[in-house]
Amino acid sequence: MHLNPYGEYAVLLAASLANDWPDSRAGIVRRARDFGMTMAFPEAPDDCRQVHRVIQRWLEVVDAATADARAELLNVLMKDAAAYPRLTDHDQEGWHLHYRDGGQSLSEVLLAVFSVGTALHLTTRGMTRLRRCEAGEAPGDACRNVVVDITRNGRQRFCSVRCGNRAAVRRHRASRT
Repeated sequence: MHLNPYGEYAVLLAASLANDWPDSRAGIVRRARDFGMTMAFPEAPDDCRQVHRVIQRWLEVVDAATADARAELLNVLMKDAAAYPRLTDHDQEGWHLHYRDGGQSLSEVLLAVFSVGTALHLTTRGMTRLRRCEAGEAPGDACRNVVVDITRNGRQRFCSVRCGNRAAVRRHRASRT
């Protein structure tokens, strides 16, 4: 079975890179492998910088104030990553679709995967299913992690149990004063 690299996994990979930036190209590739990407990535001299730029552009989508703004930003990302959809069996694990050209750099591949994956995530689950951790909204809390809401009810607000617990403690303390 081949997992769709443009679905939920792409958005989770983008959030993982945004929340915990690797210290090297090898770290980026290792993280991509951890999220199910099996293809080889041709090496370019400025891969880290270019992938970081892709992540910064993707974070603009995360931080967009409205669904319309989010869609507009995603459309620009997908335009910049545009390639003809193509069938491939690069791993001999079964035919599947790619929305990118062969031989592209790591940043070009990730731009395609993140933009199409995010568009699929938001259009199938809801345009509000991507945000910053709500714990960062409290005074003095510095959490700015990305939350990819993959829950059934669409109510995930925190990046971790830890952030959710801290917010609950703050609410409890505020109610007692």
